[in-house]
Amino acid sequence: MARKKRTHDESRRDFLRTIGAGAVVSASASLATPSDATAQQAVATLGPGEVPVTLTINGRRHQLSVEPRVTLLDAMRTRLEITGQKRVCDRGACGACTVIIEGRTYYSCSMLAIEAQGKNIRTVDGLANGNTLHPVQQAFCDNDGLMCGFCTPGFVMATVALLEKNPNPTPEQAKKALDGNLCRCGTNIGVLKAALAVKGGIRG
Repeated sequence: MARKKRTHDESRRDFLRTIGAGAVVSASASLATPSDATAQQAVATLGPGEVPVTLTINGRRHQLSVEPRVTLLDAMRTRLEITGQKRVCDRGACGACTVIIEGRTYYSCSMLAIEAQGKNIRTVDGLANGNTLHPVQQAFCDNDGLMCGFCTPGFVMATVALLEKNPNPTPEQAKKALDGNLCRCGTNIGVLKAALAVKGGIRG
């Protein structure tokens, strides 16, 4: 009786091993599709050297060559001399490099330049109309919403994005929209006043 039970157990284990091995083979076969292989090959051809990149920033097209690892922030500051957005933490924690892409805010230090191709990128450099400041920029000046100035471009862009979506935000809505930006100088009260001072006004 014991021998029969052992034989049964061994047969069951062999069956499960066979099923498991078959599942792995099937999964591997389904993952390695021709389309995926082609896509992986296409990705592998980018870099490590520089590749051509076209960026549309503040309505202007810029053609440049960068390594695929270069961030949007680095491409703008070091290659195009568009220096409005600041590098502070360089890891997506402070918001000083915030830009607006297709109506949404992004940390430009955490996005690759090649990812931003074909999209409309807006920075603080493109807000003013000649010598006339954008209403949000003016509100920051009028309400002491800046001190050292490193965080200010990011706060301004986050505020512009907020007001373009919600022209009349409540204080709580404004706080929530700006909580991805940090001010180490402590001008948060002035920033909030600036954001609320422009509500319902011309966005520029």
